Amino acid sequence: MKLDQRPTETARVLSDKSTLLKLYREMLLIRRFEEKTAEMYQMAKIGGFCHLNIGEEATIVGTVSALRKEDYVYSNYREHGHAIAKGVDAKAIMAELFGKETGTSHGRGGSMHLFDHDRRFFGGYAIVGEALPLACGTGYAIRYQDKPEVVMSMFGDGATNIGAFHESLNVAKLWKLPVVFVIINNQYGMGTAVSRASAVTELWKKALAYDMTGERVDGMDVLAVRQVTDRLVAQARDQHEPSLLECVTYRYRGHSMSDPDTYRGKQEVTEWKERDSILKFGEYLKRERLASDRDLEAMDVEVMAEVDAAVKFADESPEPDPKDLFRDVYADEAAS
Repeated sequence: MKLDQRPTETARVLSDKSTLLKLYREMLLIRRFEEKTAEMYQMAKIGGFCHLNIGEEATIVGTVSALRKEDYVYSNYREHGHAIAKGVDAKAIMAELFGKETGTSHGRGGSMHLFDHDRRFFGGYAIVGEALPLACGTGYAIRYQDKPEVVMSMFGDGATNIGAFHESLNVAKLWKLPVVFVIINNQYGMGTAVSRASAVTELWKKALAYDMTGERVDGMDVLAVRQVTDRLVAQARDQHEPSLLECVTYRYRGHSMSDPDTYRGKQEVTEWKERDSILKFGEYLKRERLASDRDLEAMDVEVMAEVDAAVKFADESPEPDPKDLFRDVYADEAAS
């Protein structure tokens, strides 16, 4: 599909009732899943570090929904919602958080290392910016094999200050790799505000150094995010041109479940919550007569049942067998 045809196609998709309701449901599922995750963490069902997506749902769903099944997603350690948006089973994600054998990584990865090969969700990574060069590697493989696929690399604002970010953007442009780099700018890298960490606070401008398309969008508006992402994904797929998309959003909770979150004022958090993407999109659906209060309430009940079923599945799943302790540590030479 040519790029000049994409806006018409996007408008058609984003006026389709079933598509709009699907976007709302995915956002709601991520929110309820993360709220339940926080509850399970506090009950000590989940160990280790745990980073939640609450507040970022519009950015997540708006970007990932623009991809096809065969496209790839590389994420960071705040990736539960990214995995859900890519179609990874909520039961398998919760089981991984519980450290169970039925989890996405058989209980070996936990919250920061979700992985689903079949869904082409290629991870959560604990190191900031770790997946950026890997996304370029997959983009290079796509070019080499001349496939119509796209890679989406998702990371936080803090990653834009490290060497791997600049090296990855440079090589992606140099080699014309089909990668869409997505900055989830939730205003803080751990406890440090963007304005104190980056000389350039409009992070999309960092694309200019590499003669790359750069865009900035309201990350609390799922339709705005989806619209610009459609265009950038089409550019990557049709022209093998990379791009950098900055989604300005907010996380309602601290950096992780162990973060006391004392570096932000309560008024700031309240102001962002007043712009809540799910509530705003729900009002839009009602205003356009695409859903009623009863419809949205019924969807919430359905989503909560799905999340409760995921917890039940994780709770009842077996622990990893100690005899498999060294499984997957090294590549299987026999398989190669």
